[in-house]
Amino acid sequence: MHADDQVDEGVPTDLAAFLREADDGRPQKIAPSVCTECGGRVFSVLVNASSAERECTGCGRRAFIADSEEYWNEESWEDDEPGAAGCPCGSEEFEAAVAFSLGDDGSVRWVTVGLRCVRDGFCGVYADWKIDYGPTDHLLAMV
Repeated sequence: MHADDQVDEGVPTDLAAFLREADDGRPQKIAPSVCTECGGRVFSVLVNASSAERECTGCGRRAFIADSEEYWNEESWEDDEPGAAGCPCGSEEFEAAVAFSLGDDGSVRWVTVGLRCVRDGFCGVYADWKIDYGPTDHLLAMV
């Protein structure tokens, strides 16, 4: 954990702790995924190593996480086509949070998608990718 970490309200405590342990030593901003349509916090998620799309289980609204939409095409997937995130217990419904690792200048350097199973509480990192461009402020609102 870094002294400058910021955890937004609504991130499950155990998921925030899990994401903090998985960091690279940089300060993090951890934000919960919340459906902009209905306020839902439970999702099914499609992931690959460098992108994620969530679907609200309450209303069905879909949204990309961070800059995933830019890489959500067959050309970008090559041997890494997205698949449904699943918990070892068999559930595919999760609370989601995104940890943004920040550089010294406050820009996003890494995006980590953490999921917490709503059935058994299992937490895991399901996707993470490096950000090598700027500016990055817009990513902080795309959870």
